[in-house]
Amino acid sequence: MLSLDPSGPEWDCPLGSKDLEEEGPWGGGSGLPPTGCFPGSWRQDVGLDCKGSPEGAEARAWTVYYYSLLQSCLQQAGLPETQDRSQVPRTGCPGAEVTLCVLGSPSTFLPVLLEGGVQSPGNMLLCLSPAWLMKVPAPGQPGEAALLVSKAVSFHPGGLTFLDDFVPPRRATYFLAGLGLGPGRGREAAELARDLICPTGASAELARLLEDRLLTRQLLAQQGAVAVPATLAFTYKPPGLLQGGDASPGLRLVELSGKEGQETLVKEEVETFLRSEALGDVLQVAVKLSGWRWRGRQAFRLYPRAELGAVVDTVLALLEKLEEEEGVLVEAVYPPVRLPCSDGPSLGPGLAVRICAVVCRTQGDRPLLSKLHLVESDPNHFASQLVQTFIHFDVTEHQRDEENARLLAELVRARGLKLDGCFSYWDDCLVLTALLCQELGLPCCPPAAMRLAKHKSRTQLHLLCHHGPPWPAPSLHAVPCCPLESEADVERAVHQVPLPGVMKLEFGAGAVGTRLVKDAPQCHEHFSRITRDLQGEADHPGIGLGWGNAMLLMEFVDGTEHDVDLVLFGGRLLAAFVSDNGPTKLPGFTETAACMPTGLAPEQEAQMVQAAFRCCLGCGLLDGVFNVELKLTGAGPRLIEINPRMGGFYLRDWILELYGVDLLLAAAMVACGLCPALPTHPRARGHLVGVMCLVSQHLQALSSTASRETLQALHDRGLLRLNLLEEALVPGEYEEPYCSVACAGSSPIEARLRLLGLCQGLGIDGPNYPVAHFLSHFK
Repeated sequence: MLSLDPSGPEWDCPLGSKDLEEEGPWGGGSGLPPTGCFPGSWRQDVGLDCKGSPEGAEARAWTVYYYSLLQSCLQQAGLPETQDRSQVPRTGCPGAEVTLCVLGSPSTFLPVLLEGGVQSPGNMLLCLSPAWLMKVPAPGQPGEAALLVSKAVSFHPGGLTFLDDFVPPRRATYFLAGLGLGPGRGREAAELARDLICPTGASAELARLLEDRLLTRQLLAQQGAVAVPATLAFTYKPPGLLQGGDASPGLRLVELSGKEGQETLVKEEVETFLRSEALGDVLQVAVKLSGWRWRGRQAFRLYPRAELGAVVDTVLALLEKLEEEEGVLVEAVYPPVRLPCSDGPSLGPGLAVRICAVVCRTQGDRPLLSKLHLVESDPNHFASQLVQTFIHFDVTEHQRDEENARLLAELVRARGLKLDGCFSYWDDCLVLTALLCQELGLPCCPPAAMRLAKHKSRTQLHLLCHHGPPWPAPSLHAVPCCPLESEADVERAVHQVPLPGVMKLEFGAGAVGTRLVKDAPQCHEHFSRITRDLQGEADHPGIGLGWGNAMLLMEFVDGTEHDVDLVLFGGRLLAAFVSDNGPTKLPGFTETAACMPTGLAPEQEAQMVQAAFRCCLGCGLLDGVFNVELKLTGAGPRLIEINPRMGGFYLRDWILELYGVDLLLAAAMVACGLCPALPTHPRARGHLVGVMCLVSQHLQALSSTASRETLQALHDRGLLRLNLLEEALVPGEYEEPYCSVACAGSSPIEARLRLLGLCQGLGIDGPNYPVAHFLSHFK
């Protein structure tokens, strides 16, 4: 289920915060489960009923929901579907075997279940419903009970799972449950865990303590001497452990006698707190809810420290939501470390990037498909003579994509074309392509998913609120941001997004117009400059201005930058290729150098692949070739943006050379509903390291020692790999790379040294374009 609007709770969350989500039955919620939210397909006619324990309609719906969730998790992990053998019950010696039983959401406990299946095959059991379990009095032990398992999913080595019935029931020797304190299955799980003779992994009482944010903070400050954020807490009938005063000078607890009539007290306390020395030089505070009921719900609002009235109003509004043993927190917001920014030449010059379209031909100038049909706005496009059918149609007005999709569909039908698929590798036309596929009934990602990925801020905001599936949740990788369409938006954004930040075009390509901004004046200045200079497609063709010149401000995250090119089919990950990018020159964010395959450690590479995969699934991108730009930070992968098409520049060329996989062919096959045959664990046949050339930095060299003819001759001799990105040597304020040059080697060191020597000889390396510095990050 996709939403194109930023979602939030009933009291506005700031952009970049997590939404308040329904807890589900294990957390104490009630009602029917969501529908249609799991990618993939599996058998539905499985025996989920437990003999002797019939379920009502609502409980049955949740059991089906969790079975689908388990199958989705297994499929995403590349594991086989659960086999139903419940028609032939398992027999054994009750009480003689080890029985490790888990009751709860499959996504929460999947790693434990899989490892348990390896270490104790067939004895690690997952129950998807409390009805699959029953409590019986323990003989000779008054007041205690044994837990019996009548039905479960059993786990085995290799990720094999079976839906089993047990006759007679198996007695649990260990029980672990997802617990909740409210109505629903959470309460049932808590009751099942109470007074058992077997060990249990949790209890309702323990969950109540661990999920209280304020209580945890007080215990850390009091007993562990751990520094916690300066906090003002308003509590309503707090638990006994919280009573008794402040935990530290920076933690102020205010006990309320009621939820109404507290205006004067709240205003006095908030005013004192905002002026207190405990806040130090903090500029912002957050207002949020605390208590076990709000676990996992990190909704909050950010305010400048000086906005006393706004903070007080929000606290009073939240007080109305409180129940006993809950509170409202006003706490200090500590911004991330501000990285030094140098305008000197040591980091290299500013660069710009353009993604260029390629014709549907292979490197050997052979047709990619037996029948090619091309739609193009330019009637004189060179590819018009290379395809079987050429349709001249103006597709530059992207505000009319839905209408244009209908008109194109009529043209296709009028010409009697029988199409098996339709796809594009040009950013601006991806939504139009999805709409056309929808009109013609062809395989494709939903238009809503393409729109979401095309709109950079919506991508981040959607993922920030996406707590799964898939798991781990894509929200872990998203970055806080704010869309900008007016000066008023800029003013609001600087109070919501931590600075320094990154400003860029919402629909931009090639990092044109992207800039690091350190404070509010720089944000306003850059917004005004882009609004003035880049108003439409005519101002700078090919960078997405046909969609508009709206911008966004997102939080700056530090780390190494990487591209992950994915091939997905039916929500399954078929292949992934990771490359490393060299340093960018701040305040610009454009590519200088690249290396493939990645130099990351295997576990880090796997992290990046899984992050990219889950971000795509979280946006509804289930079929196609996608390019995901990420940073690997100290806290894990963080998303820069998703390009819902194959990687541009040199990436298709490099991947074909190193791995023998043609992303264009893979994209065409997926578009036709065909699963590409790709190596499960592709291994690179060597290493490639490359740098970009710019007219502003290399005009003299590109006109002499590194002319197009010279570079092409070196390419033909196999001494370098040339990817020409522009035809003319025309400099400009918003510059795009002219070409990419790369060298191959049996090791990264060999490729790097070859490239450095070649760049020095051709005049590409220089004081203002230090190639050695760009390549140093690949050691």
